[in-house]
Amino acid sequence: MNSLVFLAVAAASVALVSSAPQRALPPRGPPGQQPQGQQIPIISQTSEINPDGSYKWSYETGNQIKANEEGAVKNLGNPEAEAMSAQGGFSYTADDGTPIQVQYIADENGFQPQGAHLPTPPPIPEAILKSIEYNKAHPEEDESQGGGQAAPARKG
Repeated sequence: MNSLVFLAVAAASVALVSSAPQRALPPRGPPGQQPQGQQIPIISQTSEINPDGSYKWSYETGNQIKANEEGAVKNLGNPEAEAMSAQGGFSYTADDGTPIQVQYIADENGFQPQGAHLPTPPPIPEAILKSIEYNKAHPEEDESQGGGQAAPARKG
């Protein structure tokens, strides 16, 4: 009897939820650039994929979003050294009206973006730079200090 009551309540819940008025979600995109419900046209779009693994694509939308990328396999045919390499960029206008532009390279060294709006690390203090340079110039001193190995036990 309990399972029959449970099924009846579950069926009633499903019927109630499915009969509730549905509201449309607002279209996605940068706020302030797209009136609600308006479709943004694609002004241009290209795509090229080559048999050797290289490729190229780009697009531009009606609200001034632009993106492009091209890539290729480095050292093709050498399995030990093959690596995918890509470079590209994108641009759009931020919510506050600031133009955003990013250029990037992605390869065996990772993703490397560049853009005026991206945060940068603070400069390395002069004393630390001097210490790094000294350590590079005198590696033998580091080795004579034990080079990260435990010192031998003392007798007595």
